[in-house]
Amino acid sequence: MELYSFEVGDGEESIVFLPGLGLTTRYWEPRVKPLSRRFRLVFVDLLGFGESPKPWVKYTAARHLDALHQVLSRHENFTLVGHSLGAVLAILYAARYPSQVKQLVLFGLPYFGSKKRAFQHLRKGPTLGGWIVTNMFFAATTCLLTRWLFGRLLPSLFPSFPREVAEDLVKHSWRSSTSSLWEVIYKYDLFKDAANLDDKISVVCVHGDQDATAPLEGVEFLVKELSDWKLHLLSGIDHHPLLFDPAACLHQIESAMDSLSSERVTMD
Repeated sequence: MELYSFEVGDGEESIVFLPGLGLTTRYWEPRVKPLSRRFRLVFVDLLGFGESPKPWVKYTAARHLDALHQVLSRHENFTLVGHSLGAVLAILYAARYPSQVKQLVLFGLPYFGSKKRAFQHLRKGPTLGGWIVTNMFFAATTCLLTRWLFGRLLPSLFPSFPREVAEDLVKHSWRSSTSSLWEVIYKYDLFKDAANLDDKISVVCVHGDQDATAPLEGVEFLVKELSDWKLHLLSGIDHHPLLFDPAACLHQIESAMDSLSSERVTMD
């Protein structure tokens, strides 16, 4: 039961891309494909999403990491790029398998510190959306209704999203979606993993200053406490920097890769 993945490009340096909750490889591939001229790009659908298997299980952090390692164990010395849920799993993966990962580039990293703080933040928004995503019953019901009733209408309901991204918002189960949200983002405190990352693994966070889903203060706390982390803010951007400022995102990834090359030349 292996995760869906594929590669583009044949450069010596590899970059692995992990999507966020409800997203797939098609979130990344069309927008970062220019990087394939220099690097080998590896795209993965997380367990329970996209074209990957969707077993009826609890989607814990450990289960996600085990599934990822089945695919990524054949790669080494790669840069791990993640968005949202994928950003959290990127940190946890690097903490568990430090010999494989050179650096992390994290987009829209959600860090709340506890389930209570996550609920407080999401429920203080101006719409009912925060209450829906913090109630297991309503979140599951919304997921089912979206798949059954509104699936074909999603490109129209999310006109600012690229069509393929909107279409793929139904490529999961209510179990994989709600369980991953609760187990990995709400209930799991990633701080210990982040603080214990190998010193050789550099971390770059790219965050929109208008991100209402992943609060800016959360990632700012991590960067303050973990002095070797770097934060790049994108003005006027929400939880999806790659969709609304792809050029800036590509620049940050390339800059991170160039920094690695510079460090290697200096060491040599």
